[in-house]
Amino acid sequence: MLSNKKTKTEIPMYIGISVFLGFFLILSILIAVSIGSTSIPISSVYKVILFNIFKIESFAQDAQGPINDVVWLLRFPRIILAIAVGGGLSVCGIVMQAIVRNPLADPYILGVSSGASLGATSAILLGVGVAFGPSYVGILAFVGAFTAALFVMFIANIGSRANSVKLLLSGLAINAACSSFSSFIIFFANNKEGIQSITFWLMGSLAGAKWSLIPSVYLVTIGGSIFFFTQYRNLNLMLLGDDTSITLGTDLHIARHVYMLVVSLIIGFVVFTSGMIGFIGLIIPHFVRMIFGTDHKKIIPVSFLAGAIFMVWADLLSRTIIPHTELPIGILISMIGAPCFIYLLISKSYGFGGRES
Repeated sequence: MLSNKKTKTEIPMYIGISVFLGFFLILSILIAVSIGSTSIPISSVYKVILFNIFKIESFAQDAQGPINDVVWLLRFPRIILAIAVGGGLSVCGIVMQAIVRNPLADPYILGVSSGASLGATSAILLGVGVAFGPSYVGILAFVGAFTAALFVMFIANIGSRANSVKLLLSGLAINAACSSFSSFIIFFANNKEGIQSITFWLMGSLAGAKWSLIPSVYLVTIGGSIFFFTQYRNLNLMLLGDDTSITLGTDLHIARHVYMLVVSLIIGFVVFTSGMIGFIGLIIPHFVRMIFGTDHKKIIPVSFLAGAIFMVWADLLSRTIIPHTELPIGILISMIGAPCFIYLLISKSYGFGGRES
């Protein structure tokens, strides 16, 4: 009886918070697009957007020249990209925490970040992948991230079936290997400009947002998030462990590998478009779990919304906090995320759903 009353109370609260986050995301977009280092009247900002979306002829005069370029080609695409990046990283964080059964895991825990770094380093300092065109650095980073994930799964399955411990250890091994190769290339390349480019890329930025990139990023992040939403039962079982899931009649071995591939695909596209941005996939999922518990049917949509909102505001701060200078978004998020991470470590209730771990 008490359980039924609790459920009836939780459902309206969940719907209410979800609706609130949806409205707040829209409000965040409207605020972020109207603020920047270049002073533009708010009315002109929205006229540019409305003209480009709906082709309203009465706004045509305002939607041209430098104002159109700043709003439609610079500000608005990076805000739209921020939604996909923040939401995608948050959902991937939730899935990886379920796969390795560790609430302090993040999307990069299995060596994906070091693989992306090795790909970017090879592209910038060795010129690998130049044939791919202007976006060759991001493409090589994507290839590196996805390849690292494949190696992790291959190593974790040598000798016996992969489990959460073997995946973590394999990830650490791949991370060390890729990092050492990256350092080797940097040491012998002796290219100061190239090293500066790598450093800036590793800090993360949405400055390279282009309308041509956004459809593919949204297809992967939204599609991947919807896929994981449909898999909420398996993700819930993963938190209980393989032995329990097999007892309940579900073998999660294949599902775990499929989920890792989808996560790697999402992370690869995120890295391709925005570089390395950490902590979102760690902090957002944990705080969402503290409110809604461990049911992935609830926390996956809320995490996407919360991650998107967080990224929109982080991008706004990164391009306005220092006048006429853009602070790499990865630095800003790390400044926020590191104290939160320390809090989670020293907290007595940092386990899944607020239970002590």
